[in-house]
Amino acid sequence: MPHAELGQFLQTRRARVRPESLGLPVVRRRRVPGLRRDEVAIDADISVDYYRRMEQGRERHPSEQVLAALARTLRLTLDEQRHLD
Repeated sequence: MPHAELGQFLQTRRARVRPESLGLPVVRRRRVPGLRRDEVAIDADISVDYYRRMEQGRERHPSEQVLAALARTLRLTLDEQRHLD
């Protein structure tokens, strides 16, 4: 998957996941729907900077472990997981 496409894919999937699904409290209105980048990174056990680079298309070779962790955090379907490969 091209890097820019990966970033857009991650952004759209991040927007669909509700914070409550990760056990996060909703304490105030969010500017954008879904999870924040730092919430995704923490749940996937990767650095916020690394995740940011992925969304910006600057990370060229995410490992299978990172992609699997993101798939879990972002609640990807099997088809969406295959799309990451």
